[in-house]
Amino acid sequence: MFDLDNRSVLVTGGSKGIGRGIATVFARAGANVAVAARSSADLDACVADLDSLGSGKVIGVVTDVSDRRACDELAAAALEAFGGLDVVCANAGIFPDAPLATMTPEQLTEIFAVNVNGTFFAVQACLDALIASGSGRVILTSSITGPITGYPGWSHYGATKSAQLGFMRTAAIELAPHKITVNAILPGNIMSEGMIENGDEYIASMAKSIPAGALGTPEDIGHLAAFLATKEAGYITGQAIAVDGGQVLPESLDAIVT
Repeated sequence: MFDLDNRSVLVTGGSKGIGRGIATVFARAGANVAVAARSSADLDACVADLDSLGSGKVIGVVTDVSDRRACDELAAAALEAFGGLDVVCANAGIFPDAPLATMTPEQLTEIFAVNVNGTFFAVQACLDALIASGSGRVILTSSITGPITGYPGWSHYGATKSAQLGFMRTAAIELAPHKITVNAILPGNIMSEGMIENGDEYIASMAKSIPAGALGTPEDIGHLAAFLATKEAGYITGQAIAVDGGQVLPESLDAIVT
């Protein structure tokens, strides 16, 4: 059960944070993994680490997902390296802080270009390969922020993460005849590089709002992505699944049992 050997996987935004956690889990499971990111230095370090984890092949491709042509070239590179493509993890995203009162049109355009357009472009570029797979999987990294919760300074970010779910539901219907599933993972607070930069005090305060008592790891997201990529998950489509240690459950901090 849950065999990913010889499956070929593309992870956008895969050199750091959640994307790297997703790529790590797939590499350990024996899949071929193509990692896309904007920084060649980050990619080189990531590929070197992943290459020793499993039996599959690992490649890195410098890509700006907000550019449709770049996504086409990314898909072509994965196909050339692996001979096919079975799974697309549209994970690339940015999360700059911008209060509504001072948000500029340029900030709004930038975040939608990466988080929303980048999702569309990555999936569109890989569609022919996913159809040829006969059991294609599209897995989106959304967030609890936007679809379920809100946070000051992230109205534009939350809007992009909600937009991904609108994309998911119709894409799942359109692609179902091709045996392609489309699902989304909604991470809560995950211990990534960006989170660590906020400092121990911030991390401790966020942990207090999580019934599990701790932040998640990038690999926690990767484990669900890997399951959704399996044959056994083939009847799951159009679903948004929160991986947050129960963060969205309490009405208030008083509801958390310590």
